[in-house]
Amino acid sequence: MAAIEIRLPVARKLVGQSLAQGSDKHLVAPGDTITTDTGYMRGHGTYMGEEKLVASVAGAVERVNKLICVKALKTRYNGEVGDIVVGRVTEVQQKRWKVETNARLDSVLLLSSMNLPGGELRRRSAEDELAMRDYLQEGDLISAEVQAVFSDGAVSLHTRSLKYGKLGQGVLVQVSPSLVKRQKTHFHDLPCGASVILGNNGFIWIYPTPEQKDEEAGGFVTNLEPVSLHDREVISRLRNCILALVAQKLMLYDTSIVYCYEASLPHQIKDILKPEVMQEIVLETRQRLLGLEG
Repeated sequence: MAAIEIRLPVARKLVGQSLAQGSDKHLVAPGDTITTDTGYMRGHGTYMGEEKLVASVAGAVERVNKLICVKALKTRYNGEVGDIVVGRVTEVQQKRWKVETNARLDSVLLLSSMNLPGGELRRRSAEDELAMRDYLQEGDLISAEVQAVFSDGAVSLHTRSLKYGKLGQGVLVQVSPSLVKRQKTHFHDLPCGASVILGNNGFIWIYPTPEQKDEEAGGFVTNLEPVSLHDREVISRLRNCILALVAQKLMLYDTSIVYCYEASLPHQIKDILKPEVMQEIVLETRQRLLGLEG
């Protein structure tokens, strides 16, 4: 006989007041009045109506001096200069690649904005233009940095550093950009044996930590050797932990992912996405993060 799994409903645990300390943000829905004070300037996600500032999207109110804007809880990626993004090449055009980065418009990676294989520094020639598909072709995943944002919201990328470039073997997880915490670095080698790239655009790349960094490749040589079973299990567990954190609306950064990974170790990888297990490990993660903050 095949095994049958039966899951019974249980009473939900009450979250203590200490866990809700960070949730004192001013949340608004579309049409809610933010302020009637006319001294404030309106930013993104707001409009003036009948001499009061009204929200046009659902999200958290953010104030910077006299500027008020509403940061949407669920939105497409709005590029900012200096952001680290993970994207997929969708089209090869003249002297440029079109890249899908979870934004409203496709991003652009110019041939002149990337390192040539081997890190050569020279002008791009007609031969380089003909060989563009040898560097990157449709379907390739890349990591890059935002170089500029155009007036229509489209983003221009560059991969001039050797830490950027074509991505090899790993797993892509897509989450809401609002859940990725902005940090000084978004490339993390985790102690569990895998590495993550937390793209500001909500694309997260999980891959086995390379034994040695290949600085001569210029970001184009990908390692296609078979990945060990242990590394695959670590990557699968990390993926499920990230999905659990996203389901419980917890911010994603290196510390929260490591704490969630450690909390999930008593459970099998396939059980992490069960609602009761997910709630248990994320609750433990949240308590450890609060203990870390003080």
